[in-house]
Amino acid sequence: MEAAHCSLRVKRPLLDPRFEGYKLSLEPLPCYQLGLDAAVAEVKLRDDQYTLEHMHAFGMYNYLHCDAWYQDSVYYIDNLGRIMNLTVMLDTALGKPREVFRLPTDVTACDNRLCASVHFTSPTWATLSDGTGRLYVIGTGDRGNSPEKWEIMFNEELGNPFIIIHSVSLLDSEEHSVAVLLLRIEKEELDMKGSGFYVSLEWVTVSKKKDSKKYEITKHHVLRGKSVPHYAAIEPNGNGLMIVSYKSFTVVSVDQDLEESMDEDRPEKTKVEPLYYWQQTEDDLTVTVRLPENCAKEDIQIQFLPESITITLKGVQVLGGRLYSSIDHESSAWTLKENDGLEISLIKRNEGLTWPELVVGDKQGELVRDPAQCAAIAERLMHLTSDELNPNPDKEKPPCNAQELEECDLFFEESSSLCRFDGNTLKTTHVVNLGSNQYLFSVVVDPKEMPCFCLRHDVDALLWQPHCSKQDDMWEHIATFNALGYVQASKRDKKFFACAPNYSYAALCECLRRVFIYRQPTPMSTVLYNRKEGRHVGQVAKQQVASLETNDPILGFQATNERLFVLTTKNLFLIKVNTEN
Repeated sequence: MEAAHCSLRVKRPLLDPRFEGYKLSLEPLPCYQLGLDAAVAEVKLRDDQYTLEHMHAFGMYNYLHCDAWYQDSVYYIDNLGRIMNLTVMLDTALGKPREVFRLPTDVTACDNRLCASVHFTSPTWATLSDGTGRLYVIGTGDRGNSPEKWEIMFNEELGNPFIIIHSVSLLDSEEHSVAVLLLRIEKEELDMKGSGFYVSLEWVTVSKKKDSKKYEITKHHVLRGKSVPHYAAIEPNGNGLMIVSYKSFTVVSVDQDLEESMDEDRPEKTKVEPLYYWQQTEDDLTVTVRLPENCAKEDIQIQFLPESITITLKGVQVLGGRLYSSIDHESSAWTLKENDGLEISLIKRNEGLTWPELVVGDKQGELVRDPAQCAAIAERLMHLTSDELNPNPDKEKPPCNAQELEECDLFFEESSSLCRFDGNTLKTTHVVNLGSNQYLFSVVVDPKEMPCFCLRHDVDALLWQPHCSKQDDMWEHIATFNALGYVQASKRDKKFFACAPNYSYAALCECLRRVFIYRQPTPMSTVLYNRKEGRHVGQVAKQQVASLETNDPILGFQATNERLFVLTTKNLFLIKVNTEN
């Protein structure tokens, strides 16, 4: 069954077409600073982690983890291998972050490691990666009652290092399972196109049956793509997986019992090496054909005609048909190369004509472009991609100049998609083409539900809550951050983006020092009068800016209804956003 192509339904009552903008407020926000006993366990990118995908996944990693099950409780991992927790009850009586767990092994000795990552699966379970390729499933006890004791229930080496994206706890009468979503970026040596790296998403399920004494891996599915997903989460019931990404993901490895059911209607997609490679100049074409084993000169027969070509190897015709354009068949020739390759030279009759294909309709070959030729084509098309955007080069003044456009007016080159994969068959069931609806951030509004994701729609930022139980209306528009899509586009140095679970404000922080807070419209104590429109204004949206007293880079950022938490290498800052309590 083909995937259903869906769309996101915007709730018009949640939009405010008369929103006027954010008023800058100079009202100071209470800010508290806590010094850390040991520095955050930051792992910087190595020289071999040079792609944009490495930067997205690991270079921009959020080292501060929010426990969505307990309000105002955050965690980080320090360079002593300790998971440290800070739970805030009262801002004026802040305690020091306390150790709740220590990694059993010293991971700092491992050169090929990533940052350690943790995800809070339920009020009593957590998943942990030490950054070396080992997965831990931990029973934390009730984290709301301190001091709790964290106990390792499962740990196993799973190969190359990974980070944890998401996890859920599944409980029925017979067994308890924890489903974890892991992300790796791995090198494919045979891939000669692009960087050679690919993104691997692994869905691992660890289960313990009622009569069993230990947890074991019961499912292990692998999906592969070429871009780090903006958003990836397992459904609370474990029946599906949702991914927002620029480039789509495909299933490459599944459990044995699942493979049989998938093979029935999955088409074969095996990568076939091209039969021939060809390149061209303005005057001629050069075709290199891969010869079969033990193919001698007398086994090769080639017929040149003005409009066609026929190649026969060992009595079997491997290529034949009408050429894209005519050739000088009497001047064309072929020769055997030292590496058992056949090289054919074809002379063009129409000099300067660029051939898009060699033989009309034939898909067995691959065009190899010459760098000099690519440069010449680029120069020929330069007027179409000029910064001046001038369709008529003869005019003195262009009708549009790129410098007159604001960043938020530009079109997005990326076109992301939202896909849902079925947990049983791993087939794509729903697809949403997001077009220019730029992904901004994700937030957990209700820990029992999937994380929400925020997308830009025109100038606004819209928050979407997935509902896996509603097959016909799977994504609900639950909140709107007015004009935030427009505003955030101007923040070139932004690093992290977040919002309060009750949608009262959104916030973003830059790489250093500054935090911007955008409050939703709230009633004012005194009603203002708008002279331009001749109406009364009873509520206003505020923008506030907080500047941290540090020059250390910001490594983590989390928002709750009451506070913002900002993590640097040596300090944890608390910004009291809701000052009315």
